[in-house]
Amino acid sequence: MKRSVAISLSLFAIVVIGLHSASGVSAQGGWTTLFDGSTLDGWNVLGNANWELADGAVQADSGSGFLVTPASYADFELTLEFWVDEPANSGIFIRCADAQSVRDTNAYEVNIYDTRPDQSYRTGGIVHVASPTSVINSGGRWNTYEIVAQGTRLRVTLNGTQTVDVEDSQYADGPIALQYGAGVVKFRNVRIRSL
Repeated sequence: MKRSVAISLSLFAIVVIGLHSASGVSAQGGWTTLFDGSTLDGWNVLGNANWELADGAVQADSGSGFLVTPASYADFELTLEFWVDEPANSGIFIRCADAQSVRDTNAYEVNIYDTRPDQSYRTGGIVHVASPTSVINSGGRWNTYEIVAQGTRLRVTLNGTQTVDVEDSQYADGPIALQYGAGVVKFRNVRIRSL
């Protein structure tokens, strides 16, 4: 009897691990990998950006649109890497109020846009909420974002430098969206953990 229970539990664990791996979502040490470079399973495509997988990243260079998580997140720490060329326009949208119509007016947009005409909300800032405290150009290299949303407090760290620490209560939870707007944009190693 004990042996059949042990075998059943082992098979159950294998099935659960297999389901997580097949969806492109895995958990380790409290962190959940949302994108591991091998599949876009676990993301909804919104718009007509030409997203494709290449060299462990997802990238686009034409169209416009988003990759959106089907799940909503409230309090979390999100880490990811991005690569853009100089004219790129992109962003990480968090706590999106409408997963079918993602905009900087219904979510927090942690911007990736070095050449934004209004430099108030350039790369490292949160559009309409907080200007970055440091000017960090991101074009032509891999960069890291750490985004922490905990209650009304929002913090952004770009390449190890904190660029935003602000209180704002507009949006409490919602999906996360990766944007393609212009130029060449690549994302990899997207991970999240609940706080």
